[in-house]
Amino acid sequence: MFKSTLTTPATAASAPAVALRGVRKVYGRGEGEVVALDGVSVGLAVGSFTAIMGPSGSGKSTFLNVAAGLDRPTAGTVAMGNTDLTRLSERRLTILRRERIGFVFQAFNLLPSLTVAQNIALPLRLDGRRLRRSAVREVAARVGLEKRLRHRPSELSGGQQQRVAIARALVTRPEVVFADEPTGALDTKTGREVLALLREVADEGGHTVVMVTHDPVAAAHADRAILLADGRVAGTVDAPRADEVAEQLAHLGD
Repeated sequence: MFKSTLTTPATAASAPAVALRGVRKVYGRGEGEVVALDGVSVGLAVGSFTAIMGPSGSGKSTFLNVAAGLDRPTAGTVAMGNTDLTRLSERRLTILRRERIGFVFQAFNLLPSLTVAQNIALPLRLDGRRLRRSAVREVAARVGLEKRLRHRPSELSGGQQQRVAIARALVTRPEVVFADEPTGALDTKTGREVLALLREVADEGGHTVVMVTHDPVAAAHADRAILLADGRVAGTVDAPRADEVAEQLAHLGD
């Protein structure tokens, strides 16, 4: 599917796409203090597909928010390539997210009054970039929606709406795509189609994909599953199988 002329921004070959080093994230103070991340150190290779897993309250969402520069760590560093996010001002962080990161969420977050083409192009418009219709058509073709550009979200299935969201995330040619429970609102068959698409985004599109999920079947599409428990890395599974991940998740509290 990805016979595309689109290129992704160059990232230093020697640096991971995303690196967390000794990251600690604390919310609140005193008796109300909650440690969401507690000394997390992880490196994610360029072009890899990583699943972040763990029980409720394990720190999955905080991991994504900190790794994507949406939230700042209390201690430790977060880097994207050779850029230390913890040293950037809020303005520079905003620019970095617009230019180098794509986001996909469980709720598709499409604007109902806009067409597929307009929803895909929205990040470019918000960033004040010159809109090239050929780029929008090309990224729509990459996700199999080239014949749906004039449709509105209400005319699409849930899986097609998530494909629009993925195309919207890819249109800025990001280095990293963060996906938060991207199949949570989809049926099993449609979810697998979306996961296969994310797999292709990493393999053929050259993007690094980081996916938060609770589903071992979803994690099986990744190169590696990182398991979190109580804000710490409790284990990793390379080339994960669904049954293997499910078993490890079941024993996290042991």
